Amino acid sequence: MALHETKKSSEFDDLFDKSGAQKPLSKFEIPEKESDPKTMYQLIKDELMLDGNSRQNLATFCQTFAEEEVHKLMDDCLDKNMIDKDEYPQTAEIENRCVNMIASLWHAKESEATGTSTTGSSEACMLGGMAMKWRWRNARKAAGKPYDKPNLVCGPVQVCWHKFARYWDVELREIPMATGEKQNRYVSNAEEVLKLCDENTIGVVQTLGITFTGQYEPILEVAEALDKLEKSKGIDIPLHIDAASGGFLAPFCAPELLWDFRIPRVKSISSSGHKFGLAPLGCGWVIWGNKKDLPEDLIFNVNYLGGNMPTFAINFSRPGGQIVCQYYNLLRLGKEGYTKVQQGCYDVGKFFAKAIKDFGIFELVYDSNPHEGIPAVTWKLKKDATYEGKKVEFDLYQLSDVLRERGWLLPAYSLPANCQEIIVQRVLIRHGCSYDLMELLLKDIKRSIHKLQHIKITKIDDGCTCNSCCSKGSFNHS
Repeated sequence: MALHETKKSSEFDDLFDKSGAQKPLSKFEIPEKESDPKTMYQLIKDELMLDGNSRQNLATFCQTFAEEEVHKLMDDCLDKNMIDKDEYPQTAEIENRCVNMIASLWHAKESEATGTSTTGSSEACMLGGMAMKWRWRNARKAAGKPYDKPNLVCGPVQVCWHKFARYWDVELREIPMATGEKQNRYVSNAEEVLKLCDENTIGVVQTLGITFTGQYEPILEVAEALDKLEKSKGIDIPLHIDAASGGFLAPFCAPELLWDFRIPRVKSISSSGHKFGLAPLGCGWVIWGNKKDLPEDLIFNVNYLGGNMPTFAINFSRPGGQIVCQYYNLLRLGKEGYTKVQQGCYDVGKFFAKAIKDFGIFELVYDSNPHEGIPAVTWKLKKDATYEGKKVEFDLYQLSDVLRERGWLLPAYSLPANCQEIIVQRVLIRHGCSYDLMELLLKDIKRSIHKLQHIKITKIDDGCTCNSCCSKGSFNHS
C-alpha cells in the first residue's frame, strides 16, 4: 500500500477559459464580480490590436518610438503627481531644469526667462495666448482705452488657436492661403499680417512648421514689419511663435535660422515635447524670454498639501513621467544626439520625396528641407496625370484608403480657406522612420497605384450624406 497519494496534475490553465473571458467585456456597467488580472490584461490588449500599429501612422506628429530606458522611467514615475511640488520636489526640480535648458536652446537670457511644462503644445499655446491678452488688456487699462475688442492675427494655424479665440473671446484674424498663376502661397507673409493689425491686436502668431504642409512661416520678415509698424504708428505688437514641431528641429538642423528669442519682437514660444522633442505623449513647453512678459496676475499661489506653490496651467494634477523622460532625452542625446536624430529624419524625408516625385503622377508641395520646414513630405496629384500610359482616374482619398489595407495611415485632406480645391497627402518622418520602413511604404504605394489603375471605381451612393465616405471617394472593386 502506498504511504502517500500522488496529487493529481493541475488542469491546463488557459487565460481564455476563465470566468472573465466567458462573455464579451462589459461596455456600459461595472461588472459585479472581480476577474483574473492576466485575463483582463490580455482581453484589453487584444482589443487594442484594432487600433493598428502606431509606427505605421505617418499622419501623427507625436513620437511612436522610445528607448527601453524611457519605458522604465515612465514606470518609475507612474505614481508621481508633478503638480504636488512639496511631495515630489525633485520632479519639480527636473521640470525647472528642462525649462532652463529649453530657454537656453531658444537663446533666452538665463536670468530673464521663465516658463512651464504643459500636457502638450495646445495647452502651451493657450497659456501663451492668455499672456498676450492679459498684457494687452493691462496696457489698454493703464492708457484709459477700451479693451473689449481684442484680436489675434495669424497665418494658417492648428485648431488649438481657434479654440483659444473662442474660449477667451478673442477675434481670430487668420490669413488664408492663396492660389496664383505662378505660385501658391501656403503660409502668411509680412504684407498680409500688417493688413490685419491694429491697436486691438494682442499679438501675432507665427508657426514654425504649419500643420497642413510642414513649412516654416517667415518669422524674421514679419518681426521686421512689426518693428516698422511700431515706429510709424506707435503700435507695439508682440510675436508668439507656435513651434510645436520646429522648436526641437531648427536649433539643431538650421541653427543659423532666426526665429527665436534672438528676435526682440518674439516674446513667447510654445512647443511640444512629445513631438520632435522625443518625449512620451503628454509633454509640452511654453517659455517667455523675459519674466515681465508673463503678467503676474495669471500666476496662482496655491496652498496645496502643506506647501505654497506658484502655478500657471490649465491642467492641475498630471503625471511627472513625461517631464522626467524629457530630461532624460536632453541629457542622453545632448545637442550632438538630437542633431543626428533630427538630421536623419530630414535625410529619410529627402529620400522619400525623390521617390514620390519619381512616380511621375505627383507634384511635391514640400520636400523635407531643414531651412524651410519640418521632416515631412507633402504632395498633390498632377493635373491630367498618366501612369503607365493610362490616365489616372483615382484621387488621393482613394489612395489613402487602399494603403490602409496594409496598415499605413497617410492622410489625404483639402487645404484650408482659398485653397480648398487643392487635395494633398502628407507623411511625417519621425524618429524610427528608417530608410527600410519608407522603402516598404513606397512599394505599397506602388502596389496601391497599380491596383487603383486596374479596377473600376464607382462612387457609393446609398443615400448616405456623411463626409467621411461617399463624398471623399469611397469605392467598390469590380
